[in-house]
Amino acid sequence: MDGLIKQIEDMSLNAWPSHKMEMYDGWILRFSDFYTHRTNSVEQLSPSVLPWREKIPYCEEEYCRNGTPAVFKISPLVSPDFDYMLENRGYEIQHVTDVCTMRLSCPDMQEASQESSALSFGDVEYTDDIPDEWIESLFRLKGMTNPVHRRIVPSMYHSIPKRTIAACIRREEGVVATGLGILDRDYIGIYAIHVSEAYRRQGMARRICTGLLHRGRLCGAENAYLQVVQNNKGAQELYHSLGFQKIYTYWFRVQPSSPGSAQSPG
Repeated sequence: MDGLIKQIEDMSLNAWPSHKMEMYDGWILRFSDFYTHRTNSVEQLSPSVLPWREKIPYCEEEYCRNGTPAVFKISPLVSPDFDYMLENRGYEIQHVTDVCTMRLSCPDMQEASQESSALSFGDVEYTDDIPDEWIESLFRLKGMTNPVHRRIVPSMYHSIPKRTIAACIRREEGVVATGLGILDRDYIGIYAIHVSEAYRRQGMARRICTGLLHRGRLCGAENAYLQVVQNNKGAQELYHSLGFQKIYTYWFRVQPSSPGSAQSPG
């Protein structure tokens, strides 16, 4: 299981680059002006040589210098003793997230694919790159107005090194739903599923997800993965109905007295 978790963690890093990064004794420090926890946190890539009690204050100083709290990602690959040490330093848990996978040949996927194929995947549009219009639409759907984020995040999307499939649904007022597939090895990762509040519960997220999974399979993917926060019950139900099953959980430990929370990862 650790091998699969490591593979998905690596693919997740490929799928969502940070604005800035620093390597430090087997850890990667990611900086993105606190756009999301994932892109503004410390991840442990390999064993440490330096002691944790030396490394944690160093990370805190680096994040303070960048104007954000220190955030550490805690996955099953991280020692429970490290999580306990952060707890003793007053770090709180935020964004508990389930990582789910599925085989693209599973019965639920086959049924959903046949259903969507009958509708030609409905009204979903696809592009093989990530257009600026798609990014601007995502900002609008997320209600993101932070000028720093609006400046740096487009470059983060354009820096994704893997093959991408951007999906959207339009109505008269413009794009009302988005999704993003990222191909890596024999997987497609599903990201950025957002639907305008006025158009929710109309099956748009299902059509986008099913279409991305179908296109991923056509591109050679045999599996899919995604990340969903535990308190997003609607998304949890949708992904389970498509055939996704949880394989592990991660969370973030956030330094106390932190400024405002990051926006939802998406």
